[in-house]
Amino acid sequence: MSEKITKDMTFAQVMRMHPDVVKVLAKYNLGCVGCMGAQAESLAQGCGAHGLNADEVVKDLNALF
Repeated sequence: MSEKITKDMTFAQVMRMHPDVVKVLAKYNLGCVGCMGAQAESLAQGCGAHGLNADEVVKDLNALF
């Protein structure tokens, strides 16, 4: 699989890419599955709103591939 997650992608896009994405997001206390903002909010926006480093989250997400 040659997919790569970027911080410009929405949470919804990322969650469709791999079943374990939700586990990685949960590690950062991001409950994106039930969040209405997940459809339109980018990883960068969501991480920023939660005081998280988006680059670190994206790195962990890309480790799934």
